[in-house]
Amino acid sequence: MIVWRDVFLGVIAVATLAIAVAQIAVIVAAASAAKRLGEMAETFEREVKPLIGHLNAIGRDAARAAQVATVQVERVDKLFADVAQRFEQTVSAVDASISGPAREGRALISAFRAAFQAVRELRRGGRGRQGRGDDEDALFI
Repeated sequence: MIVWRDVFLGVIAVATLAIAVAQIAVIVAAASAAKRLGEMAETFEREVKPLIGHLNAIGRDAARAAQVATVQVERVDKLFADVAQRFEQTVSAVDASISGPAREGRALISAFRAAFQAVRELRRGGRGRQGRGDDEDALFI
């Protein structure tokens, strides 16, 4: 019996040694993988850092372009507002310069018409007033 005990004790010792060697191999592999992962992270950071710098520059340029575009749009808006105001002033001035003489011309035409009407009435007045006077006397109470 003593022999079997020593054999099992030897098997346990060999199994423990195998597990220890396997754990050391796993630790060495994990350290190697961590080292490679660190190197990959450094390489990625080195390659991406200029790209981030370029993206920042592009963002600054885009912000500046948007600011310049905003200023230009404000200038165009002011220009159109000035043009519209001047157009309205011009239309008002043209309307005033046309409608004033047109009213005066209309007034002159009305005056001539009234004068011709009065002359016509005067011509008819000698003949028509006598008859009209008699008619009016008959209606007077």
